[in-house]
Amino acid sequence: MHAITIPTPGGPDALVWAEVPDPVPGGGEVLIEVAATAVNRADLMQRQGLYDPPPGASPLPGLECSGRIAALGPGVSGWAVGDEVCALLAGGGYAEKAVVPVGQLLPVPDGLDVVTAAALPEVTATVWSNVFMLAHLRPGETLLVHGGGSGIGTMAVQLAKAVGARVAVTAGGAEKLERCRELGADILIDYREQDFVEELAKVTGGAGADVILDIVGAKYLARNVDALAVNGRLAVIGLQGGRKAELDLGKLLSKRAAVMATALRSRPLAEKSAIVAAVREHVWPLVSGGRVRPVVDRVMPLRDAAEAHRVVEASTHVGKVLLTTG
Repeated sequence: MHAITIPTPGGPDALVWAEVPDPVPGGGEVLIEVAATAVNRADLMQRQGLYDPPPGASPLPGLECSGRIAALGPGVSGWAVGDEVCALLAGGGYAEKAVVPVGQLLPVPDGLDVVTAAALPEVTATVWSNVFMLAHLRPGETLLVHGGGSGIGTMAVQLAKAVGARVAVTAGGAEKLERCRELGADILIDYREQDFVEELAKVTGGAGADVILDIVGAKYLARNVDALAVNGRLAVIGLQGGRKAELDLGKLLSKRAAVMATALRSRPLAEKSAIVAAVREHVWPLVSGGRVRPVVDRVMPLRDAAEAHRVVEASTHVGKVLLTTG
């Protein structure tokens, strides 16, 4: 098969289209003939040599894919060759074929085509596991989403609104903010021109956010704590603004607040399977019913992965950038 490889870490041109051996499904695994994959920030970090795959995972980039089942490994039941599926991966999505543990497999939701389904696994698993399973966002609470125009951001807005929460977003520029408003965001903050702590305080009467989903990390840590409500929960899932910062524990104590940080890719198989099962139970009906939808900025050939990485690095997109094998 052909795949995007990374012979030497570096810029987008480090991504090389090459012929590699076909993967073979082992016990409890499924082989997928890939229709599409998606570009995630983790792929950019891996390309730069900053984010190695977990032990035993494919060295190829790609944390999700969609396609059709080509073969079942020993011990797999409940699925059949030819089923249209999408999957959460630890690596290997940038290829014509991929192997995935059966617990990380999802059916393509009703009403969605197999290519568009590639936009779902990583964002739904990330948002559901952090905002709902970890931070326990409840109806009537306020969620602040940093990077509201990203794939994760656009999904977080929709899922939070679906459960009856109020949603604030930060994004750069009027166009991205308007897209967030169309998805249901109630509070729009342009981080280039506005201070999100001040703006959030104005519209919440000084209460702040009950839950914050943060992709920035160190640069926003102190201000995120300032923006938290009493009993607030900060979930850090990215380090785009660095990894080291000072934390005022006194403010956390006074607010009875919590700071949590998680990564999805390196979690044990059992944990990822539990997250995927929760996504299928809670999120898939919303997608099939049309209340939640993947936001796709553009679809490009897998061979053009380098250009797709440039698009994501420039942050000119809204939602997901997909790569197709066809």
